[in-house]
Amino acid sequence: MSFLARLFGEKKKSAEIAKNRLSLLIAHERSGGGPTADFLPALQRELIEVISKYVSVNADDIKVHLDKQDNVEVLEVNIVLPEQNR
Repeated sequence: MSFLARLFGEKKKSAEIAKNRLSLLIAHERSGGGPTADFLPALQRELIEVISKYVSVNADDIKVHLDKQDNVEVLEVNIVLPEQNR
């Protein structure tokens, strides 16, 4: 670790932050937190915030859905991105 990184700290990359959040969600579900979908609205708001930094999207263009089939839970995220003018 360089001197400046130790002094100012390192900025975490968004992929690393997203990975940590998903890990927390999985750990919560496995610990008996129950099959609730309370986190979905918050997750959708955060996705809109992050994606809006890079691309102009409407809140209606991002859909988050949790589906449970047998012992498997599937988190599905659909994002409609605007077409780029060429």
